[in-house]
Amino acid sequence: MKQETYDSVIIGAGPAGLTAGIYASRARMKVLLLESYIVMGQATMTDMIENYPGVIKSSGFDLIDILKKQAETFGLECRPGTVKNVLLQDGSWNVEDESGVYQTHSVIVATGACSKKLNIPGETEFLGKGVSYCATCDGAFFRDKDIIVVGGGDTAVEEALFLTRFGKKVTVVHRRNSLRAAKILQERAFANKKIEFIWQSKIKTINGSQKVESVSVENIETGKIQDVACEGVFIFVGWQPNTGFLKGTVNLDEKGGILTDSAMNTSGKGMFAAGDCRKKLLHQVVTACGDGAVAAYSAGQYVDELKGIVYK
Repeated sequence: MKQETYDSVIIGAGPAGLTAGIYASRARMKVLLLESYIVMGQATMTDMIENYPGVIKSSGFDLIDILKKQAETFGLECRPGTVKNVLLQDGSWNVEDESGVYQTHSVIVATGACSKKLNIPGETEFLGKGVSYCATCDGAFFRDKDIIVVGGGDTAVEEALFLTRFGKKVTVVHRRNSLRAAKILQERAFANKKIEFIWQSKIKTINGSQKVESVSVENIETGKIQDVACEGVFIFVGWQPNTGFLKGTVNLDEKGGILTDSAMNTSGKGMFAAGDCRKKLLHQVVTACGDGAVAAYSAGQYVDELKGIVYK
């Protein structure tokens, strides 16, 4: 029996993918969304989102849940699946996950990004034994403990503030002499008596025997190294696009971000990208949703042209 072809397969169930699902389903496209349970989305891991228009405060998990339910009301088909390969063959895309291969006229990649690693001694060895990349997931394990947060952007400061709910003290280690986070987050962090800062410094090693016991911190200017006692190290130094399965398929930048035009077209005909997996200036839920809407609209136009549908 001939396999049925989808109009579009969306890879990823974050804000970009779900918004694409809403728009594509409302356009009455036959759409499948594949949601990986292995790769946890950034939005899902965020304790509080307060800059999404129309939503005063929401946890990332709750916002994603609302978006998914909204998409499903328009008929979006969702399945679990971690995509291994995407191949253009005879004018159609074959999307392969652990369950099989799905044939589709178009693909919308919305796989987001994962936490960058420091790649220092102790980081891998103590993962799950004091090292974490998700304060929402693991913060409660560090009640009344000394915690190190690495980074100075929005995510690092947001998570440092969240960790003060549990930790005795939260020390932020940052390479620069000022934070890059939004001013309102900086104000909250500087006003919080539980948060301290080590400026112009980087973590050299994460130390311990069975679990994290300290970090060695190097001052970038002087080269002086000091050991700081702690039991938790939370790392927020940026994001790496989840695009490894696309190498050689579409054009990527040096960091792995998918190169697109303003219509979310990639270099692959019929493949579109949205959200933090593509090269872009601002990585936020609101921009991911905008990308997803544009990608779905562009995919719809592409599929209509393939089918010879003309609107007068």
